[in-house]
Amino acid sequence: MKKGNVAVLLSGRGSNFAAIVRSSRADGADFTVRLAVSDCGEAAGLKKAARFGIPAHHIDPALFPGKAAYETRLCELLEREKIDLVCLAGYMRLVGPVLLGRFPGRILNIHPALLPSFPGLDAQAQALRHGVKVSGCTVHFVDSGTDTGAIIAQQAVAVRSGDDVERLSRRILRQEHILYPRVISMFFAGRLQIAGRTVIISE
Repeated sequence: MKKGNVAVLLSGRGSNFAAIVRSSRADGADFTVRLAVSDCGEAAGLKKAARFGIPAHHIDPALFPGKAAYETRLCELLEREKIDLVCLAGYMRLVGPVLLGRFPGRILNIHPALLPSFPGLDAQAQALRHGVKVSGCTVHFVDSGTDTGAIIAQQAVAVRSGDDVERLSRRILRQEHILYPRVISMFFAGRLQIAGRTVIISE
């Protein structure tokens, strides 16, 4: 079985990256993680990649005259490695037209809220401020907006009395680690089809 090639873009600790790698190494997995790329040289996720034996790259946006040049360099790396799917996992930069144009319908993101509620930064804090009783996580296709792409799958997480950001985030993160690899497998199984704002998931 030919496995799909995944690249993970990250900016921080890389816990979802690690979950994706572990899933890719399970029996019957239909994808492999070819590389990790970070815009932050100090990202802990790069160290995790080294421990997994996965090539890790730091591409510093400050070394380029603008987003287009930065993403052009990023795309060169992704295309050289024959990447089929780009997965954002704590990647703290908006994706621009160069990357979107070179990987149309092939970029995923995970967000720690039930979109379209609470997009952007500090989603868990936003949820607690609004007093919601249910939060969760969402995997979606990436477009040019902030967490506005077509929603693929979601997992609800109950908000408990006395929750703070740390406790809620920890429970949501456990579900992210399950949901994200599952959606990646759906992608490589050919089960995802975008129809306007809707993602149709076939059996």
